[in-house]
Amino acid sequence: MTTFSLDPGQTAWCAELRALAAERLRPLAEKGEPGHVNRPLVEALGELGLLDRLFDEPGGRGGAGRATAGALGLCLMRESLAYACTEAETALALQGLGAHPVHAYGSAAQRARWLPEARAGRAVAAFALSEPGAGSDAAALSLAAEPDGSEGWRLTGEKRWISNAPEADFYTVFARTSPDAGARGVTAFLVPADRAGLTGTALDMLSPHPIGALAFDGVRVGRDDVLGETDRGFRVAMTTLNRFRPSVGAFAVGMAAAALDASLAHTAERDAFGGKLKDLQSVAHQIAEMATRTEAARLMVYAAAAAYDEQGAAGAQGAEAARGPGIARRAAMAKLLATETAQYVVDAAVQLHGARALQRGHLLEHLYREVRAPRIYEGASEIQRTIIAKELYSAQTSEKEPPA
Repeated sequence: MTTFSLDPGQTAWCAELRALAAERLRPLAEKGEPGHVNRPLVEALGELGLLDRLFDEPGGRGGAGRATAGALGLCLMRESLAYACTEAETALALQGLGAHPVHAYGSAAQRARWLPEARAGRAVAAFALSEPGAGSDAAALSLAAEPDGSEGWRLTGEKRWISNAPEADFYTVFARTSPDAGARGVTAFLVPADRAGLTGTALDMLSPHPIGALAFDGVRVGRDDVLGETDRGFRVAMTTLNRFRPSVGAFAVGMAAAALDASLAHTAERDAFGGKLKDLQSVAHQIAEMATRTEAARLMVYAAAAAYDEQGAAGAQGAEAARGPGIARRAAMAKLLATETAQYVVDAAVQLHGARALQRGHLLEHLYREVRAPRIYEGASEIQRTIIAKELYSAQTSEKEPPA
């Protein structure tokens, strides 16, 4: 049975993370250059042991207790870091997204070469799925993996809107090994950034974290570079996204909570119309609505993460847990509700603060820029609705089928 409240240990850990982010990580984030990988920040995440936790499973190795490991632990960590330092949260999440396929599907040699460096923050990872003509429709990707002898391929094409590109040290790249096969013809490859024929350019985006495009000009990859199985790369992509989607919601909840607390403080102190802003019923009701929506989103995120972990505890691990009953639907619901809620809460907070919230350097100005992207990446809100509806109709059909 999923619980909907944190135990004292989890609550204390979240408070510790918020303090750590404010005192140790935010100063490093402030020294970083927008649009570029902040390597001192990534290395600090490694030194503090936070990157290690990206790969912890409940009851597994790594020193994390069951209550702060797995998908739920990832959500608690992302929410807590986002509350105090969105840059630290994003750096951690991107490292996890890019390296998790290596952790879950990599060979012993791939894991030995790259995971220790990724865990320590010495090697920056990236997840290269999106293309100019294949964003949310990942099965339509066209980066071609053309056969090059019996043991390899040449990658030709482009990836775009790739976080940490072009500065990452290695990429999880998804390419088409079987033409006209849809999702069944995609293979995942681990491609080091220094591979001949691979180049990249930075894109100037609203979001402050690094995003770029990658060009593949006959980049050579072999059997040793495959993650998982040939033509089964779509499974690698989707199981990775199912694991991380609830935690995108946690990132959003962290931002919403920061905006809510800032609004509580501001409306309690701000003089207006002969009293405090909080004394106006319209303001008080707005605060109540923001708080209610934030808590609802938080609970759905926790429930989705706990369901993933419970599937794993029942015997399914990694990819199998990500495909368990209702996991994709819960993950999609959590991301959808939380990211849409965060957009609403941050926008409402800006309205309550007035013009000061739009001044460069203000917390809400920063959050206003940060909060928009999560509604698009790792599957836009419209894609999440499609996933939810598909899962619901599939479940309805299964219930109507007579037992064998």
